[in-house]
Amino acid sequence: MKRKGASGMSLSSLGYFALLPVTALCYYLFPRRCQNAVLALASLVFLGSSLPDGPQWWVPLAALAAVTLGVFFIGRALPRSRRKKALLWLGVGGCLLLLAVFKYTNAVLPVLFGPDIGSLCFPLGISFYSFAAISYLVDVSRGDIPAETNLLHFAVFTGFFATISSGPICRGGEVLPQLKNPRSFDVSRTVDALRLFALGLFKKVAVSDVLAMYVDQVFAGYSTHGGLSLLAAAAGYSLVLYFDFSGYSEMARASGLLLGIRLPENFKTPYFSTNFSGFWSRWHISLSSWLQDYLFMPLVWGRWTSRLPIIGKKVTKPPMISSVAVVFFLSGFWHGSTLPFVVWGILQAVYRVGEELLHQKLGKPKKKAPAHTVWAKRAAVFALWTLSLVFFKMGSGADGKLFTVQDGFAYLAGMVQGLSPARFAGEWLADVQAGFYAKPVMAAGWLVFIALTLALAFWLDWRRNFACKNRPAEQMLASLSPRVRWCVYYALVIVILIGLVMQSGGLNAPGFAYANF
Repeated sequence: MKRKGASGMSLSSLGYFALLPVTALCYYLFPRRCQNAVLALASLVFLGSSLPDGPQWWVPLAALAAVTLGVFFIGRALPRSRRKKALLWLGVGGCLLLLAVFKYTNAVLPVLFGPDIGSLCFPLGISFYSFAAISYLVDVSRGDIPAETNLLHFAVFTGFFATISSGPICRGGEVLPQLKNPRSFDVSRTVDALRLFALGLFKKVAVSDVLAMYVDQVFAGYSTHGGLSLLAAAAGYSLVLYFDFSGYSEMARASGLLLGIRLPENFKTPYFSTNFSGFWSRWHISLSSWLQDYLFMPLVWGRWTSRLPIIGKKVTKPPMISSVAVVFFLSGFWHGSTLPFVVWGILQAVYRVGEELLHQKLGKPKKKAPAHTVWAKRAAVFALWTLSLVFFKMGSGADGKLFTVQDGFAYLAGMVQGLSPARFAGEWLADVQAGFYAKPVMAAGWLVFIALTLALAFWLDWRRNFACKNRPAEQMLASLSPRVRWCVYYALVIVILIGLVMQSGGLNAPGFAYANF
């Protein structure tokens, strides 16, 4: 779902390139007791850039302020309350109501009152904000973390500018303790932050944005394209979404690292996964773990537990399977209120449940699978994931157009029709020229550029997955020999600059995909 109102500042925009260093300078030059106030002010500036023009400008800000105050005071009251469950549900219900009103009203109003009813501008990152607030309340009610007593600390935790638009979804136990202690400038940590930010910017600007300009052309006119073009665009979109979101996550973590705040990792080379269980433990990790801890586990161990003969000793299949299905269905609905997102969520449930049933039937392999079998599994996971992303893309839209579930099925059907290499070559040239307003010779340059950037990105992920055992990306870069590391740095700078030129403007081009959720 697209946000209604101002597009706001993204982590790859010129505005952010001004905000981050100014914030860091003030952060370390001002007295340490002012550090959280500096973060709060920077977060307000970031949020303010997304406020709409016109009379609605105050609505998103007022909503976030209200939920911040409400959750803060409910959290303080929870430990000593005699009606803890009722108070918890009041806070959680308020967060869910905020999410429902601002995120799904725009899908319902046109149906009830017609297309001319107008729209409601919802706050930037409302889904991530609400989930962070809910996890905080649940953790406090369980006694996992103490209630925060400092409103400024709590406001920074829920509204930190680096995470509010697209995550990661932080837990109170991860961030709040860091905000209580003053942070000092550290050269080594700053170098790691700059490395990580450059890597994320490379993924976003030089890979995702450049490839997306071709992919969007195909999806926008899918009905006139042959099967090879549709296959190429679907695979391309898998890469666009991965490098967009992975790039954002690394830039967000780098921003936090620069300010002495360590944020959780959100990606660990998911396209090297051999099954969907592993995939979802490496893709959007903060959302996957949130759904498991606050939705899946309560579903499995809630009402079902009382029906078990021996609590904790025997778990029947229906609760486990139905819980997985519910979680992924709601995950699809969380991403968007339109049916294509719901179908995407249902497909994830089918993949995950089918995999679980197959695993239960076949049992654990007795010996290690050969390399070709492992790579075949990786290819199968990528192919099934790519097919599901056709519906995800239809829900997200392409080139300003939104699509339906029927469009998604029509796209899949078109993949096996018109499989002519000559037709594909002609369509590819036309799409690249249309996407970049380029001449044929420039289209060839685009192909060379995207091949080189994908090769570099794949090599970096390969090294992180196999040589570094999925350690954080900044540690992977630091592990390179000095000569190779500097070659990578120069390559990143060059391809980022070329990517900006190819977009004719660059740093104010497309925002991040997950900023719309």
